[in-house]
Amino acid sequence: MGRVVGDHVDEGADVVTTSRSRSKAGAGLKVERVWTTEGVHPYDEVTWERRDVVMTNWRDGSINFEQRGVEFPESWSVNAANIVTTKYFRGAVGTPEREWSLKQLIDRVVTTYRTAGEEYGYFASPADAEVFAHELTWMLLHQVFSFNSPVWFNVGTPSPQQVSACFILAVDDSMDSILDWYKEEGLIFKGGSGSGVNLSRIRSSKELLSSGGTASGPVSFMRGADASAGTIKSGGATRRAAKMVILDVDHPDIEEFVVTKAREEDKIRALRDAGFDMDLGGADIVSVQYQNANNSVRVSDEFMSAVENGGSFDLRGRLDGAVIDTIDAKKLFRTISQAAWECADPGLQYDDTINDWHTCPETGRITASNPCSEYLHLDNSSCNLASLNLMKFLRADGNFEVEKFVRSVELVITAMDISICFADFPTEKIGETTRAYRQLGIGYANLGALLMASGLPYDSDQGRSVAAAITSLMTGTAYRRSAELAGIVGPYDGYARNAEPHKRVMRKHAAANDEIKPAGTVATAIQREATKQWSLGNKVGEKNGWRNSQASVLAPTGTIGLMMDCDTTGVEPDLALVKFKKLVGGGSMQIVNQTVPRALRSLGYPEEQVEAIVEHIADHGHVVDAPGLKPEHYPVFDCAMGERSIAPMGHVRMMAAVQPFISGAISKTVNMPEQATVEDVEKIYFEGWKLGLKALAIYRDNCKVGQPLSAAKPNKATAEAPAEVEKVVEKVVEYRPVRKRLPKKRPSQTVSFSVGGAEGYLTASSYPDDGLGEVFLKMSKQGSTLAGVMDAFSVAISIGLQYGVPLETYVSKFTNMRFEPAGMTDDPDVRMAASVMDYIFRRLALDFLPYERRAELGIFTAKERAAQLRAEAEAESGADLAAMAASAPVETRPEEPKTGPVAQPAQETAEVAAAKPAPSVGSSTELLEAVIGKAADAPLCFTCGTKMRPAGSCYVCEGCGSTSGCS
Repeated sequence: MGRVVGDHVDEGADVVTTSRSRSKAGAGLKVERVWTTEGVHPYDEVTWERRDVVMTNWRDGSINFEQRGVEFPESWSVNAANIVTTKYFRGAVGTPEREWSLKQLIDRVVTTYRTAGEEYGYFASPADAEVFAHELTWMLLHQVFSFNSPVWFNVGTPSPQQVSACFILAVDDSMDSILDWYKEEGLIFKGGSGSGVNLSRIRSSKELLSSGGTASGPVSFMRGADASAGTIKSGGATRRAAKMVILDVDHPDIEEFVVTKAREEDKIRALRDAGFDMDLGGADIVSVQYQNANNSVRVSDEFMSAVENGGSFDLRGRLDGAVIDTIDAKKLFRTISQAAWECADPGLQYDDTINDWHTCPETGRITASNPCSEYLHLDNSSCNLASLNLMKFLRADGNFEVEKFVRSVELVITAMDISICFADFPTEKIGETTRAYRQLGIGYANLGALLMASGLPYDSDQGRSVAAAITSLMTGTAYRRSAELAGIVGPYDGYARNAEPHKRVMRKHAAANDEIKPAGTVATAIQREATKQWSLGNKVGEKNGWRNSQASVLAPTGTIGLMMDCDTTGVEPDLALVKFKKLVGGGSMQIVNQTVPRALRSLGYPEEQVEAIVEHIADHGHVVDAPGLKPEHYPVFDCAMGERSIAPMGHVRMMAAVQPFISGAISKTVNMPEQATVEDVEKIYFEGWKLGLKALAIYRDNCKVGQPLSAAKPNKATAEAPAEVEKVVEKVVEYRPVRKRLPKKRPSQTVSFSVGGAEGYLTASSYPDDGLGEVFLKMSKQGSTLAGVMDAFSVAISIGLQYGVPLETYVSKFTNMRFEPAGMTDDPDVRMAASVMDYIFRRLALDFLPYERRAELGIFTAKERAAQLRAEAEAESGADLAAMAASAPVETRPEEPKTGPVAQPAQETAEVAAAKPAPSVGSSTELLEAVIGKAADAPLCFTCGTKMRPAGSCYVCEGCGSTSGCS
C-alpha cells in the first residue's frame, strides 16, 4: 500500500523489527505522498479569489465585523470562508498583523507542527518533514480534515499553545479542592474549551463535617460553579462556558441531583407566564440556576440489574462507604427518566462499560467526561481532536477510498501526537497527565451524508455495517500508527504499568471488528482492511507498546464541520433535505442538499426523474409522493427532523454499531418526539445499557420551555403524560394570546389583480407602527358563494394576524397551493400563480415581509430576480477570468494584500446592492421551520442571534460558527 511507516513492517512477516535504540540512531518516519504531487506546492493547485466578509448585527443590522479582500480557494463556500475569517484569523482587524489569507492560517499551524516534529525526532529526514507538511496543507486546503478549534485559535501565535478542546477535572472532599475546581474551570473556559467533573467524592448533605455540622453536599457547590460559568465566555467571545457535571448513582444526594434542572424548568414556566423576561440574555433569566452545565448520572451494572429485576439499591456515604439509605432502583430510574423527559437532563453514563474498555486502569478509574461525553479518560487530563470529512473518500462509482483513508489517518494521528510535544495546558496537573498518557481523539464528520449518497438508509443494517467498518478502520489504523510511533519516539510514559490492560482492550477492539457482518461490497472491503490494521497494529504493539493511551472519539464537529463544508456533523444523519445557503453577493437561498441527487443516481434513477424528485423536495421539503420515487427508497432520505424523521431507536442502534470501535465515546443526543412518554425515555436509557453504549442523552422536542426559540409552541398535554406532569402544568398560569386591534384610522393599500382571467381586489391595512393587521378580498358579485367565502376567509386571516400569527406562517402555508383559476397574472412581480391564494400571499409577502424572510421562502420582486441573474452572470464571468489568469505562468504566490480596492469575482452592481438590503443571518434550522411549519427546539446564538442547529450533543451557529460545546 505504500504506507507511511517508520519501522519498515512487512505485513507478511511474523517478526516486527523495531527497537527503541533505532530512534537514537536517527530512525524516523519515512513519509510518502498521498494527495500531493512532487514539485507542485498545494497552493498552486487551486484557484484563489478575494472576498469581503461583512457580518451584521441581527438586532439592528449594524455591522459588527468587517474584513475586506480576504483570500480563499474558489471552491470554499461563503459560510466556510466567513467562519474561518471571523473565528480563526488572528491579529486585530485593520492592522498589518491581521491575517487575511487562508494560506497564512494553514502555514501558521502546519509550520508549527512540522518544526516540532523535526525537533522531537519524528521524521527520518528533512525531506520527509517537508512531504508531511505538504500533505497536511493539501488536506486542510481541500477540507479533507480539520483540527479542533483551539489549534486554529492558538497554534503559532504568541498566546499559550493550547491544542486541546476537551478537559476532565477532579474534585476531592475539601474546600481547597472545590475552590481549585472553580478556578480551573474558569481558566479552561477562558481558553475556548470545555470541561467535565465528577462530584461524587464530595460528602453528601446527609453526612457530618469534622466540626460536627452537616455537610452542604455537592448540589449546593454546583450553584457556585454554575454562576461562575455563566459569566465567562470561552475564548473571549467564542461561546458560553461548556461543562459537564456527573454524580454516581450510589451517592446519597443522587435524587436531589437528578431533579435540579427539572425544578428550574418549573421556575422558568412560572416566571415567564407571570410576565418576567426569560428570553436569552433577558433581565430575569439569571435567576435560574444550573443552566450552564449538562448533568449526567454515572450508573453501574449493579444498579441497572436492580432496575431490570425490580430490586433495591444502596446509597453509600463518601467517607467510609457505609450504607446511608436503601432505595427502590426502579423508582430512582423512573425519577431519572421523568427529569430527562421534562428538561433533557440528566443523561446516563454507563460506568462499568466505560471502565471495561479503559486502557489505563492501573493508573486510575475513569470517573468523568468532557461536556459532550465523547472524551472519557483519567482525571485532570485533556484530549485534542481532529475530524476527517468522509465525503472526501467517496468515489463517483460509490466505492470508498480505503487506501487513501488509511494513509490520511496515519498523517492526522501523527500530527495530533506531535502537538502534545509543544502544547500548553491550563494547569500543571492536566499538563502532566496529558503528556504522560497522550490522549488523542481522531474522529469524522459527514457519516450521514456518506450513507445517503451511497443510497443506504441511516437506520438500516447496511448503513450500520458501513459505519461500523469505517469506524473500525479509522481506530485500527490510528492505533497501528501509534504502535509504530512508539518504536520511534517511545510509548506513552504510563504504558509500562498499564501494558496488559492496554493489550486486552486492543484485543477487544479486534474481536469486535471480527463480529461486523458487512452488508455489500463496500462494507466488506472496508472491514477486510480494518481486520488487517488491527492484526498488524496489535503485532507491532506487542513489540513497541503504544504511543497513545487513547486514539479516537466521535465529537460534535460543530464549527470545524462548517469549516469543511460538511452537510452532516459527527455521527449524525442529515438534519433535513433542504438546506440554507449563503450567496457570495449577500442574501441567501434555499437549495435541496446536493447529497440527494447523488443518492438518486446511486439508486439508478435516470436524470429526468432525478430532476423531478428534486423539484418535489424543493416544494415540499420531503420525498413522500415524489414523482417516480419508489416507496422502498424513502428510508434512504430519512433525516433527523421533518416529515420522515428517524425513530429514536434508530439513533441508538447507530451509536451501538460504532461504539466498540471508539476509544472514547460518541457525542450525540437521541431526539425524541414531543408526544414521547416517560416510559419511552426509560426504554431508550435501558437499551443503551444493553447495547453496550458508554454514554447516552435524550432530548424530547419542546421539553425545555426556557430555551429561547424563534417561535413558541403550545403546551400539548397528551393522554399518555404522567399524572405528575399534569400536576406541574396545573400550577402554571395559563397563557392566552391578546388581540391587538387596529386603530379606527389606519394606513392601507389596494391592489387590483388578475389570475388566470379571474379578477379581484386585495386591500391590506397595517398598524401605524408597521406590520400587516387586516386583509380584505373582493372577488365576484356581492351575495355570490365565492364572495361570501372570500369575505369569511379575509376575516379569519385578519383575526389571526391581530392575535399575533406571523404573516410568514400564512405565506408558507398558502403559497404553492394549486387550484383553478391559475396561470398568468397582470402583476410584473408575480408573473405566474398556482392559484388565487398563491398570488395573494406572494403579493402580501412582497409588500410586508423583509427581504431575508422572503429569500428563505423563494419570493422576490422582478428587480431582485434580475439582479440575481446579473450577479450570477458576473460571477461566471469572473470565474472564467480567474481561470484564465490561473492558466498564465505563475512566478510567485502573493504574500501581501494589494493596496487599493480589490476586484471581487462576483461583485454586484450598485443596482443589485440596492435591490438586496443586507439580510440578517439565517440558518438551516430556520429554513426547516419554514418548510415544515413547526418551530424547532434550538437556542439562538449568543454571538449573532441566529438560530443554531444540532451538532452532536451540542449546537452550532451557521451564521458565525459559535458552538454551545466542544468543537
